[in-house]
Amino acid sequence: GEYDSSRVVGARLLFVPCLRSGSPKLLLILLTLHSAAHTTSMFSAELKMLTWNIAAVNNNPFEYWITHPDEDYNKLMQAVEGIIVAAGDFDVPVGTVFTELMWAELKQLMVAQGWKGVEETEKLWLSDYSQRKIIADFMKDKGLGDKRLASMPDRATNMINTLDQGVIFRPTVISCFSGDMSTMPKWWAEWKKFMFEQKVEVPKKGGGTSKTLPCEMLTKIKKAKYPAIDEAEEEISIPLQMLCQAIFDAILLHMVNSVSPGSKWQQLKLDMLAALYSKKDDNTCAILDRTYASADIMFIQEATMHFADKAEHNVLGQKYCVLRPATPSAVNQNSLILLSKKLFDSGTATDVTEDAMAHLTANDPVSPGDLLLFTVLDNCSGKYMVGSFHGDTNGLATLAVLKAVDAVARAMPEFTLVFGLDANTHTKGSKKQQGVTEFAQAFVAAGYNSCWGATPDPLNYTTFNARTYLQAQLQKAVKSTDIDKDPTVTGAFIDKNPKDFILFRQGAFIVVAVAKDNTGVQGFVKDAVFPSMDFPSDHAITSTTLWRPPPPHAPRPSFTESPFTSKAEYEAWVSNLS
Repeated sequence: GEYDSSRVVGARLLFVPCLRSGSPKLLLILLTLHSAAHTTSMFSAELKMLTWNIAAVNNNPFEYWITHPDEDYNKLMQAVEGIIVAAGDFDVPVGTVFTELMWAELKQLMVAQGWKGVEETEKLWLSDYSQRKIIADFMKDKGLGDKRLASMPDRATNMINTLDQGVIFRPTVISCFSGDMSTMPKWWAEWKKFMFEQKVEVPKKGGGTSKTLPCEMLTKIKKAKYPAIDEAEEEISIPLQMLCQAIFDAILLHMVNSVSPGSKWQQLKLDMLAALYSKKDDNTCAILDRTYASADIMFIQEATMHFADKAEHNVLGQKYCVLRPATPSAVNQNSLILLSKKLFDSGTATDVTEDAMAHLTANDPVSPGDLLLFTVLDNCSGKYMVGSFHGDTNGLATLAVLKAVDAVARAMPEFTLVFGLDANTHTKGSKKQQGVTEFAQAFVAAGYNSCWGATPDPLNYTTFNARTYLQAQLQKAVKSTDIDKDPTVTGAFIDKNPKDFILFRQGAFIVVAVAKDNTGVQGFVKDAVFPSMDFPSDHAITSTTLWRPPPPHAPRPSFTESPFTSKAEYEAWVSNLS
């Protein structure tokens, strides 16, 4: 019978063995199956796939500007910005916000811990910290930031993974704590209880577990690592950190309660926590299942093992085989690959990640879980190599990983490589960050093409995020009026870069379609920061449809059978074949 040669390249691999086996019945079954389902991926020369870094909010739901449907969100964030930029009469002494009574209670709690340096810390409180202006002399004090006196304890206690109570959060505006902070007394009671009363079980370095208080997780700040701190401050750095953390959290609460009548900010926070934290995995799975149900391959980056488990045991797991790292990421940011069970034989999946890792050096910033590489057969015995990778923040490992994966692919040429990655490439490259143009030159020189072509547009961004003024690193905050401006002109810390790619060997596929999505419904809102309340990631989904041309000995598809939209494109392709 006749068949559509543009849609049965995979199936043709089975026709020849069937004929050789002398089994005309089996051949008839195969042809019947094709006739009934020739539009499905199993018998199609088209592969649909996506790559998506699903990370976004970590500890602080207010850290980055998001697209929010409630105008009160923008009013809140802009009001905080206004205070930080030009505090005016709002810039009162620290002692009027974090009061003398609060200090006395904190001192008593620290003394009870047996900490050294509490008396010296009190002298600094009385002579220095209580007298500082809350904005100019504390929140915006560069020296305080360089000494890490507020950021270090925030890192230690903002979120704590415990073995007996799950994940717990320090009561502060900039954590995922969801309790009542509508007044200073309510917050202060919760804060003291968390720091000094709530013992938790946590893993110990070197093995085992220990029961400890969050306040005991603070460590001394050493001058050898942070030169801004002096010897005297280093000696008392634990009680001094505790004081600075309490002041910092109190100022944050004072700001938001002052500019948000009725503590509307708390409801905004709860809504954001639901969309971007507590229900994030559910929302992510829903987007993949609802909007991208026809995908044959999903390359996922920066996924937690909890997400991998959820994907495996919900409706996605019914449709896809979830490939995960043999050694998970120590920071729970893993690359995954989801393979359609309709197209791929999951029982043939073989992990070759270590083969690629062997080509990397100790100087390459690649950790377990960052890279995932498998070989697998489709259900028609087609051989594929599939890879997923998340690059370091500056993309400095990307070229090394490309070279390593290419080495494995060349050693196994019978497998067709498809590689989805967050390359962490930037519009403009430098010694400190990987440029997208140089990345493209490297993959083309290695014999690869991308879903965005061989010369991707440096302005075709797949990330767009910027820090607000409601977070610890104020030097990186971006004014609301600067978000839409060119960061290369303003110097603002805006991540608006072309980072996400799907690579494949030149000539192996033709790109039929490519799109990016920052809505979750196959749309892209230009100049809108993300995540949003409907889209839980700070990376757009990059999806593509690749068409695999028939091998040279196979019948050539006609123009109408091909994926080309113009006769000129089709004729150019035919010309290249000859």
